[in-house]
Amino acid sequence: MSAADPELMQRARQGLYWRLMSALFEQGDAAPNLESLARELANTTDLPVELLDPKVTVDVLVHRFPKLKPEFSRPLPGFEPPTPDGEAQQPNEGPTDLKSTVQRALVVSKLLLNAFGPNTQGSVTAQQYGAWARDVEWLEGALGLPPGSLRQSGSAQGSGPPSGGGGEATRPPIGDDELKAGLATLEADMIHRMDLREVLKDPVLSERLTPSMALLEQILWDKGNLSGPALQNAKKLIARYVDELSKVLKLQMRQVTSRVHDHRVPPRRIFRNLDMKRTIWKNLTNWDPNERRLYVDRLFYRRTGKKSLPSKLIIIVDQSGSMTSAMVQTTILASIFAALPKVIVHLFAFDTRVIDLTPFVHDPVETLLRTKLGGGNDMRLALDLAAPCIDSPQNTAVVVISDFYDWSDFFSVLRQWKESGCHLIPVGSLHTTGYFAVNPEYAAKFKEIGAPILSGSPKKLIEQIKKVM
Repeated sequence: MSAADPELMQRARQGLYWRLMSALFEQGDAAPNLESLARELANTTDLPVELLDPKVTVDVLVHRFPKLKPEFSRPLPGFEPPTPDGEAQQPNEGPTDLKSTVQRALVVSKLLLNAFGPNTQGSVTAQQYGAWARDVEWLEGALGLPPGSLRQSGSAQGSGPPSGGGGEATRPPIGDDELKAGLATLEADMIHRMDLREVLKDPVLSERLTPSMALLEQILWDKGNLSGPALQNAKKLIARYVDELSKVLKLQMRQVTSRVHDHRVPPRRIFRNLDMKRTIWKNLTNWDPNERRLYVDRLFYRRTGKKSLPSKLIIIVDQSGSMTSAMVQTTILASIFAALPKVIVHLFAFDTRVIDLTPFVHDPVETLLRTKLGGGNDMRLALDLAAPCIDSPQNTAVVVISDFYDWSDFFSVLRQWKESGCHLIPVGSLHTTGYFAVNPEYAAKFKEIGAPILSGSPKKLIEQIKKVM
């Protein structure tokens, strides 16, 4: 059978891609013949066996075998750049002999295996994480994407060529959310198994980290061991994540509060507030068809008096390890509310101790770095510290965020605050997924006093605060 036999090339391609699938799903031991076939094909076609080893990075491979670099820089089928006239470029012709068939299949396998394969498993060092990030850049380049597109939202932040290769972007970021989500999950898991202190000491590696809740949790747990450049890089990462989340929460807050008017305040009867559409609609019965005139006997005006938040907003949040997401989002929300005029915000975090974070409420990064994540709950300590802040219950909203698996005598205090006129808002947790779990005993008790536990997303909390405005 000749080297250009189509049937032989098809079988070789199928065998190599089956080998890729078995490696990705860690089934190599179940099909050792596929690994033997791949090695035999590489030897037969004079290709380096390093193409089969996922531990060898693409950078090392193209450095040792420069002839392979054009293959790794070449777009994958279906991802060719457009022609100068803007039309889609015709796909590259398929391989015409056995060597080119095997080489192309092994290059595609290498890109996918290094990004999704065994390199993401087991213990991970800073160097291994950096090498994985560069291999992902090669995959992004082969897909015609700017570096960072599959690991971050939007295009890459850098303007230069990727350090790991991959070429220039030839199309917008990929729209396949599942691919992005898969890489994000892999990266978060690698960070959990990595010596984060080592990464944060290196400004280049720390810049490559994608801000996420998993990464933020790791930093907050280990912040007591960070100092010098590692601490500064940690602050930058927290600030990047806080900025991204703040944009979302501020938008949600504007959507909720922008159309809230106080109907107790009569509209000012001036031309600027005249509601022309409503005035015409209400006076249509006065239309004179003979004179073709509309006689207006009543004018309608828009209400411009806005409701304001209670003069005090007291936020008490559980900072135990299971509530990390709530702690992060609550801190950012507190800083947003604190920036509103005529609103005084107090923020307290508790586990078996309590921290008054009010002096730092305008700076979410500094607030988060002062939290001390831990186990246990004693909300009563936080309530005792917050009690002196309630000098006018009618103008005070109290937000309590916890799973309420707490055996201190806290409920009697909250019930007393509720009966005194405070606007009590108990929250199970704050998660973008809306998932939460609370003590069912206290869920029933809060419902009995007319303050059911709020479930879910930050937007729901914003809406609830709007109702007591």
